Order: sequence, then C-alpha cells, then structure tokens
Amino acid sequence: MTQIFDNPADFADEALDGFVAANRGYVARVDGGVVRSTEIPAGQVALVVGGGSGHYPAFAGLVGPGLAAGSACGNMFASPAAGQVYRVAKAANAGGGVLLSYGNYAGDVLHFGQAQLRLNAEGIETRTVLVTDDIASAPLDQIEKRRGIAGDLTVFKIAGAAAEAGLSLDEVERLAIKTNHRTRSLGVAFDGCTLPGASEPLFHVPAGQMSLGLGIHGEPGISEHPMPTASELAELLVSRLLEDKPDDAGDRVVAIVNGLGTVKYDELFLLFGKIEKLLIAANLTVVEPECGELVTSLDMSGLSLTLLWLDDELEQFWAAPADTPAFRKGNTAPRARRELSSAEDTAAEETEKATAASADLGRLAAAVLAQVRDVVVEHEAELGDLDAIAGDGDHGIGMRRGVDAAAAAGEQNAAAGTSVERVLTAAGEAWSERAGGTSGALWGTAVMAAGLALGNRDSYAAGDASAAVSAFSNAITELGKAEPGDKTMVDALLPFRDAFKDAFDGGASLTGALTTAAAAANEAARRTADLRPLKGRARPLAEKSLGHPDPGAVSFGLIAERVATYLASDAADSTPAASHMASTAGNGATE
Repeated sequence: MTQIFDNPADFADEALDGFVAANRGYVARVDGGVVRSTEIPAGQVALVVGGGSGHYPAFAGLVGPGLAAGSACGNMFASPAAGQVYRVAKAANAGGGVLLSYGNYAGDVLHFGQAQLRLNAEGIETRTVLVTDDIASAPLDQIEKRRGIAGDLTVFKIAGAAAEAGLSLDEVERLAIKTNHRTRSLGVAFDGCTLPGASEPLFHVPAGQMSLGLGIHGEPGISEHPMPTASELAELLVSRLLEDKPDDAGDRVVAIVNGLGTVKYDELFLLFGKIEKLLIAANLTVVEPECGELVTSLDMSGLSLTLLWLDDELEQFWAAPADTPAFRKGNTAPRARRELSSAEDTAAEETEKATAASADLGRLAAAVLAQVRDVVVEHEAELGDLDAIAGDGDHGIGMRRGVDAAAAAGEQNAAAGTSVERVLTAAGEAWSERAGGTSGALWGTAVMAAGLALGNRDSYAAGDASAAVSAFSNAITELGKAEPGDKTMVDALLPFRDAFKDAFDGGASLTGALTTAAAAANEAARRTADLRPLKGRARPLAEKSLGHPDPGAVSFGLIAERVATYLASDAADSTPAASHMASTAGNGATE
C-alpha cells in the first residue's frame, strides 16, 4: 500500500519535485515534467517520452545522455495533458526535431497527438512511435492495438542512443519503429496495486492463483491460472513470447525481467536464471540482459518478461552508453550544466471585451460547472470502483481532478466578467491539464468547443445552446474516434445528442429538451453493461467488463441529468440570458 503522502491529489506532483531534488545532476523541472539538466548538442534529435506517474523508473528516471531528452509526467496512471507534453518538448528541443514515444494507450495517444500537431504547426518537426509490445492485449495480426508495457525500455534506449549518435530524425524514427517491431512482452500479477489514498488495491488475485497478461496501470490480467512454480512460470513466459516472435527474428536477444513493484530482487534473479537456460536451450544467445525494476506499477505484486530480437544495427545502439538516474550503461563523458529559461506564460489574454449578454451567460456557465463538480464529487468512489472492474480504477479521481480545475477556472473568469467563450475555454484547458487521461482530453476539448460555439455575442437564444450541444458532441466523436457499440462515453453521448435534437426541433423548450436527452443518456449508459469494450484499457479485459456499464458513459449520464435539473430550477433563472434561452422554444429559434 502507498502510505507516504499528505494529500493524495498532490502525490504525483510532490513525488516528481522530490525526484528532481534528488537528481539535479540529471534532470530539471519544467511545467509538465522534466528535461535534462545537462547540455544537449545543438541539432540533436530530442527523444521525449512519458505517460502517467507511478511507473518509476519509467518515465522520468530514463532522462539523461544516451536516452531521453525529456519526460512528460501525468498524474497517477493518467496521461500527461497535451499542454504538458508540448511544454516539455519545447524545453527539450535542441533544433534537430522531436521524437515522441510512449505506450499505446488511448489517453496518451490523444494528448501526445494534440501536442505533436501544435509543435509541427510551430515549425518544430515532430514524429511519434508508439510502443506495442504486450502480446496479451491483442493478437499478432492486430499488433497495432497492443499496449506498451516494459518494452518501452528497449524502444527508448535504442532511439535515445541513435539520437546521441547524431542521427537524423528520419533515422531515429526508423530505428525506434524497428525496435518496437522486434520487441515482445508478457506480464503476470500475484496481487493488485493501491493508489495513494485508496484503502484497497485496484484488484485482488484469488489465493493460490496468478493473473496472466496484466497491464501497467493497475489493470488485472486477462485470465487466472493456478500459481506456478518458478520453473513453470519461466516456461510459460518464454514459450508464449517465442510463439509470437517476429518473422525476421535472429538468434540474439535482449532479455528483460521486470519487477512491477513488490517482487523482490532475489526472486527476479531466481526467475531470470531459469529463463536464461530456456532461451539457451532454444538456441538463442542472450545479449546484455536486464533484471530489476524498470517499468513498475506502484506496489503491484507482479513481473514481466521482455524479449528484443537484435540484429547488428540494433545491438550497436542497445550496447551504447547511457547515464540517467535509473538506467546506466557504459561510460559517458561529463556534460556541462544547461541553463533553462523560466517557462513563459502563454495563456491567451482576452482581447475582445465581453458583451453584457456573453458575460451574463459566462456566469451561468460557471454555475453549471460547479454543478458538474458536485455530481462528480458525489459519485467519485462509485465511478472509480466501476472503472477498476476492467480498467485502472482512476476514472473517478481523474474526473474529480479535471472538474475541480475546470470549475475553479470557470468561477475565476466569470467573476472577472469575461465572455462565456473565455469562461468555457479556460475551464476546458484546465480540465485537460489537470485530469490528463482519455477523459481529460475528451471533456476538456468538448468544453472548449462548446465555448467557441457560443462565442461573444450581443444576445443569445435557445438555438445557440443547441449549437453548443452539437459542438460538444462533435468534438468528442472527432477526437476520440469511438463509435456506437465500442462501450465508451459515446454510447451515452450520441443518444443524448439525438434525443435533444429530436425534442428541440419538435418544439420543446431548451430545458425540456435537455431533460429528455439526459434520460436517454442514462438509459443508454445502463445498456452498456451488455457490451464488450472495443476501445481503451478495458478492451483486453472484455469478459470482466461484460455485465457492468462503462464508467465514462455512466459519468456522462449523471452529469447530463444534473445539468438538466439545474437549468430547469429557479437558481438558473437569475441571469437574463439564461432565462431567455431556457424559455425559448425549439425549431432553431434565434434572436
């Protein structure tokens, strides 16, 4: 159990601050993560890695010469926000372009992808290589859907060494892709991990059993098996990986036995000895192996085996020197300290004065965000428990972090008299930054889209609210790429949108249409219990998820219901714009 903390919500940030204090010779703190504190040669490619906190040595512990130039660090088991990735990459950039590399998880793909678009738009050439080494998460013919687990290390190490050697961005990217193609991993768990402040692990493995195919975010395995002996476990891991080897595999492999958090080094060494014998018996030569904690999951009781099939080119870069807080190989020359300028505040100032109607609607938007915060707080534990069935259990706390920040930003901007566009833009940015993960990216982007749809106008009518609903919905479907039946928030969102449109176009008032739509969303959320997840971290655990509704759909339904109830109440009628919008009938009425 994670026991040392003051406020669990601050755990990740405070741990990162302490890590930097203990490793100033390697890393410097920037807004969103860490970068090297020593000089990077001008024109060198900057490898920027990252993901959620709770995996040390990944990801911040792998920043240093011969490996990463920077690491974006999200909250516990949650993707860093797009803004965090962007700022870390900007600070790490040395003029040779940026390669982003991280495990293939939906939230990371969304946030890193947004950051890549922004960096490229500013003229910083940026590429991405996803790590997809986990053989348990998808079959070989769907390798692009696999998760990234301890194979992160092989991809990061070879890409970092290639960058250190002065290779171009094209070459560094090519070698990272090649390494990922030749890397396979499989993990097992003996018990789950406990998030800071939680009283119970995210899952338990029954006594005398072992869970096969775990993830590194507290996800349980895909199947349970009787607890094996060390020899049986070695045979299981080696045989499964050899069955999945790449077509162009040679006879030289890197073997990595990785502890997930509480399996002791003596046990890992014992297992490694048995694994090596099996690899030799399979006519493989083990080259510069690793055995220890490399990609962890807080205090999870478990381990994984990774195999990287080498060729002469990859072996050269695997063996190259590296010097980071948590991973050292060979000897690197001393580096001068790097002078980092303080991060510039790039927050956009509102240049257009808010109209009276827009400022009025901005105050209503802030009040609605406060209601969203209240309903999320009320159901935080329930949403976390639901997410833990087939995910990592962080949906409740992630939504809480995001909406707390969004409500605070909304309140601050509304008090300053800014437009509804600025209120919702600031709230969406804060949601994305603080929550991270898939929900942070989707909710943050959708709230911002609704703000842009409402703009800064002289007057508003119910038709403008309808446009905001459409913008909110479109932002989520376009960014997340989920479809009906995938068992995501979209399965509640689209019924909400369609029911709202039908009622509103049929002549219902705004509040009437919202009430009808909220009921449709909640009913659709309940029906997701009958679906198997086709996206996100729950996908590899489809059978565990069956019979339980999707937490993202459930939280959306709860929020939709609370917003509809509030807007229909007397409290929401205290502002002129709100009163007019709520009482205006449908059929696209505008003023």
